[in-house]
Amino acid sequence: MAFTLKIHGKDTPREIIAACDSEIIGRTLIDKERDIEFKISEGFYGNERLEWEKVASILINGRNVNLVGNEIIKLAIENDLVDPKNVIEIEGVKHAQIYAL
Repeated sequence: MAFTLKIHGKDTPREIIAACDSEIIGRTLIDKERDIEFKISEGFYGNERLEWEKVASILINGRNVNLVGNEIIKLAIENDLVDPKNVIEIEGVKHAQIYAL
């Protein structure tokens, strides 16, 4: 399984790490009840394909992280990066954010 990752504002206080399951790039998830339209764009999540070990080594130090995809969320939970209580689903696709204060 490959993942896609992009770092916005690298090495600044506003750095955001965005990562997702590679196969969902380009999808738009819609939840009409919660008024959510979630675009999983290459512009935000990038096009660099990485294996989990590399992604995990970047996420471990992330202060502001945006994750989407069932596989990346599963691995993030298994590696104690995400609490399962903080995961939402949109059209069956899991999403979580990590904030370090």
